[in-house]
Amino acid sequence: MRIRVISSLIVLGSLIVATAALAAAPIKIGALFAVTGPASFLGEPERNSAKMVVDEINAAGGVKGHKLELVVYDTSGDATKAVQLATRLIKDDKVLAIIGPSTTGESMAVIPVAEKDHIPLISCSAGIKITEPVKRWVFKTAQNDTLAVGRIYQQLQKQRVRRVSILTVSDGFGSSGREQLKAQAARFGITVVSDDTYGPKDTDMTAQLTRIRGIKPDAIICWGTNPGPAVIARNARQLGLKIPLYMSHGVSSRKFIELAGDAAEGIRIPSGKVLVAGLLPKSDPQKKSLMTFVKDYQRHYHAEGDHFAGHAWDAVMLLKGAIERGGNSAATIRDQLEKTRQFHGIGGTFTYSAHDHAGLGKDAFVLVEVKGRDWVIVK
Repeated sequence: MRIRVISSLIVLGSLIVATAALAAAPIKIGALFAVTGPASFLGEPERNSAKMVVDEINAAGGVKGHKLELVVYDTSGDATKAVQLATRLIKDDKVLAIIGPSTTGESMAVIPVAEKDHIPLISCSAGIKITEPVKRWVFKTAQNDTLAVGRIYQQLQKQRVRRVSILTVSDGFGSSGREQLKAQAARFGITVVSDDTYGPKDTDMTAQLTRIRGIKPDAIICWGTNPGPAVIARNARQLGLKIPLYMSHGVSSRKFIELAGDAAEGIRIPSGKVLVAGLLPKSDPQKKSLMTFVKDYQRHYHAEGDHFAGHAWDAVMLLKGAIERGGNSAATIRDQLEKTRQFHGIGGTFTYSAHDHAGLGKDAFVLVEVKGRDWVIVK
């Protein structure tokens, strides 16, 4: 009898230990960021931000007793590599969700992998096609380019601007923006009088700007990510162009000002509020999250936490919320992400639904302008 009792206690003890070990098992989250390569200005701050917030969550005890384990791979901005690494995260690393990739082209390439293997993907890219039409397993944190275009056109309509020239980069982000610029123009009483493109690796856009100068539009809208838009800004100044120049949210960071130099002065862009967090009123629902993020990033990296770093911060925090509400598998995390309501993040206030996996409204953007080598809010 005594031997049986002892045996039972040993079995019970083993079960308790095994259960405790299981309860404490880390939750693996994958991340695909363009840390190196031409899109590193996106991927590096995204990687930094994701690591920062995961470390802070774990230092506070994790999520429901589980530490988060972040597995980060560098895609170098290459769509083929992104697909290979997404497969590795799912098959080898056994992650329950993936954050990223950094660019629209990579995200579109990875989407079929996430959909096939039923793994939640929270893209940090802006292209509207990432979540429209809705894909069951795909969400995003970067503001849609449709909202960015609308914010620019709203301002131009207010100023009674009627004729615009557009100059877009020939990649996934530029193509998506170009579609929206053309599709929304008529609704705001605007005519696109010229439609030029440039390559992601082009280093001189003087030819396109010279053609635009001859057309004499009321404004020029450039759609791309650094370094191309900075080159366009410098080329425009060299040509002496006095036409108002607008850029996309793809250059929403201090890096653009550094690259463009004095040529950035007066350029306007739609941006998430993080660039001007300190200028927002206390009543702004994002103010608390924004200021916490900005201060934390500065403390960790001695650099400014920008628009792009915010995409990854939002993605990790959205996953944290999904896990806190009961997400303990890929499927339940997906379900809880879709139930996110009124999360005041860095990119905006997120409310997902079965019909909306982008989650943001037009209030996610403010229009900002470069003045004295800094960003200010356009009133």
